[in-house]
Amino acid sequence: MENSNGANGSQKFPLWLQILVGLVIGIGIGFLWPKFGAQLQPLGTAFIKAIKMIVMPLVFSAVTLGIYKMGSDIKQLGRLGILAFIWFYVATGLAIVLGIVLNAIFHPGAGVALQATGKIPANLATSINWAQFFLDIIPDNVVNAIANQKIIPTLFFSICFGLCLASIGEKGKPIVHILEGLLEAMFKLTKGVVATAPIAVAGIMAWVFATQGGKVLLAMAKLIGTLYIGLAIVMVIFWIIVYFLGLNPFATTKKVMEPLLLAFTTCSSEVTLPVHMEILERAGIPNKIVSFVLPLGYSFNLDGAALYQSLAVCFLAEAYGVPLDSASLLTILVTTLIANKGTANVPAASLVVLAVILTSIGLPVEAIAILAGVDRFMDMGRTTVNVFGNTIAAILLHRFGGAAAVEDTNTGVSA
Repeated sequence: MENSNGANGSQKFPLWLQILVGLVIGIGIGFLWPKFGAQLQPLGTAFIKAIKMIVMPLVFSAVTLGIYKMGSDIKQLGRLGILAFIWFYVATGLAIVLGIVLNAIFHPGAGVALQATGKIPANLATSINWAQFFLDIIPDNVVNAIANQKIIPTLFFSICFGLCLASIGEKGKPIVHILEGLLEAMFKLTKGVVATAPIAVAGIMAWVFATQGGKVLLAMAKLIGTLYIGLAIVMVIFWIIVYFLGLNPFATTKKVMEPLLLAFTTCSSEVTLPVHMEILERAGIPNKIVSFVLPLGYSFNLDGAALYQSLAVCFLAEAYGVPLDSASLLTILVTTLIANKGTANVPAASLVVLAVILTSIGLPVEAIAILAGVDRFMDMGRTTVNVFGNTIAAILLHRFGGAAAVEDTNTGVSA
C-alpha cells in the first residue's frame, strides 16, 4: 500500500476521527440519558439502509470490471482465487485454534449460572445442506438476487458476465464504459453517504448502550473480555504480517480506520464495503485486486467470527459441564472451519454456525440464547477484525498475485 494524500488524509479533523468522536458521544448519551438514546436508533438505521442501497450495484460493477480486466488470462484469475482461499482457510484455522486455547487459559464459562438472555430464530438450521448451498450459488434470477442483497449469487453472475465481456472483445466495450460510469457514480454516492457517518454512529451507539448495556453486559464480562483479548492477538498477528511485507502496520491500520470504525459501530461488514474498496484503491491496490478479493472475503474470510464461534462453543460446553476431550476439540476445529465457509450464503450465518457446532458435540441449540443478550458487544469486535482481515487479504494478493496484481494505467478510481 502506497502513501496516499487523499482528501480524508489531508483534513485537520479526518472522517475517522469524527466517527470516533461520534462513538464517544453516543456512548455518553446512552448511559446518561437512556430514554433519549433509545430514540436515536432511526439515525443509524437510515445510514445503514443508505449504504446497503449502494452495495449491490457497487459489487456487480466492480467485480464484473475486475474479472473483465483479468479475463484475458484465466490462469492468473485462477491463481488469485487459489491464493485467496489458501489465506482464508489458514487465517480462519488460526483464529479457531486461538479461541480454543483462550478458553483453556481463562475458562470464562466456569461457574456460570446459565440463563437465557435472548431469543434464537425459529427453525434455525443445525446442519449444512451442501447440495442446496451449491445450488444457491447459481441465481435463477440475477435481478432478484441483487434486490435481495444476496452477494454470493451476485458474485457468481458478475464473474461469469465479466469473463464473457472479455471474450467478445470490442463488442463488449460499450457495456464496460457503462459499468465504469456506474462504479465511479457509486463511489461518489458513497462519499456523500459516509459524510453523515459521525451522526449515524452517535445514534447507533446511544441506542445500543441505552437498550443493551446494563446488567447483562456485566454478567458476561469475562466472556466478552476473553474474546477481545483474542481479537487483539489476531490484530497483532496481522500487524506482524504487514510488517514482514515491508509496510508500516500502524500506518496501514490508520488508512482503513474509517471502515474499521464503521464495522465496530454498525456490526456489518457489508456496510463498510464501498468505503473499504475506495480506500484500498486510493492506497495503491489495483481495482481488479480489490474488486475480486473484498466481496469474496466479506463472505468467506471471517476471522473474527471464527474466533468467536470456537470460543463461544467452548464457553457453552464448560458452562454446561460437558468435558472437552481431544476428539471434541478436533470436532469443534473441523466443524467450525467448514461451517464458517459453508454458511456464507445463509441468513443469520453466525448463529447457524454455532447451531451446527453445538449439535456436532451434543449440546442443545437453545444454549445460543444465553449469548444473545451480549452478542451485539461481541459482534462489534469480531466484525472489525473481519474487515481488517480482508485488508490483509487484499495486500497479500497484491504482493503475491503475479501479473494480475500489476496495476495498469486504466485501473482504479481517482480520489
